[in-house]
Amino acid sequence: MEDKRFRKNDSGFMCKSCGKEVLPLGYTSRNHCPFCLCSLHVDINPGDRANECGGILRPVQVLPDSKRGYVIIHRCERCGEEVRNRAAHEAKVQPDDMELLIKLTAGPM
Repeated sequence: MEDKRFRKNDSGFMCKSCGKEVLPLGYTSRNHCPFCLCSLHVDINPGDRANECGGILRPVQVLPDSKRGYVIIHRCERCGEEVRNRAAHEAKVQPDDMELLIKLTAGPM
């Protein structure tokens, strides 16, 4: 049986897309770059780092969510899978680029 529980993994990293340093959020897992919104396809379940794909997840669309703020839709450049991640636009440390989030609400890029 698959374990679908969230695993906190809040370590900083260097973005593989834009090269900027990304700091930990401090309260939940940081799963994408706040500057370019890209991520890596490394999780099967949130925070498990069990996915061997490792491709760059590019943001293709942002959906407003009344309970969670914004949800970023990412598409993997390597395997094509789409995944959803909650935006961290209200974070105290390196909040997500609000202009980019708004731009992506217009539809798929």
